[in-house]
Amino acid sequence: MSFTRVRAFIVLGVLTITALVVVIVAVVKDTQGGPVADRCKGLVVVNATLPKSTEEVTVKVYNGTKQVGLGSAVTTHFSNRGFKTEKPEEAKKAVKDVAVLRYGPEGLSATWLIQAFFLNQATPEYNPKRKGATVDVIVGNGYQQLATPTEVNQSLSTLDQELPPGSCAAPRAEAAAVAP
Repeated sequence: MSFTRVRAFIVLGVLTITALVVVIVAVVKDTQGGPVADRCKGLVVVNATLPKSTEEVTVKVYNGTKQVGLGSAVTTHFSNRGFKTEKPEEAKKAVKDVAVLRYGPEGLSATWLIQAFFLNQATPEYNPKRKGATVDVIVGNGYQQLATPTEVNQSLSTLDQELPPGSCAAPRAEAAAVAP
């Protein structure tokens, strides 16, 4: 074996060992993937994993208009699209917007999905102390109809999936435990 080949093997060996040491140090010193308790200390842990289907989402519709039966009609539309629904009720206050979506930490990702059915025009209202994954939908005077499947997909692609202030996303495995 010539001296040139020996020198090439030595250089290659040193580079391999150096790369291995760098990778090991990076993995050991990594602080991003720590437990949720460490990452989210003092923050509310929210479910930020989009539901796989509408069947995983529960909706309660409130009629925020003077139009009789609108809450029941919207509940039926949600039910026909596969959502779990609760009995509709009348809202205490009138809503001028398309809709208002009220939710808590467990309902964040469900709210993103529901928001797409309103073409991202519903007003979200986050309450960090709220329990449960059910999303309250208060239908307002600006409501016309729920979006078609194609429109929902387009809305989901443009949806701003930003976490509420003071919250931290649960890892995917824990998000399944946070959601019902």
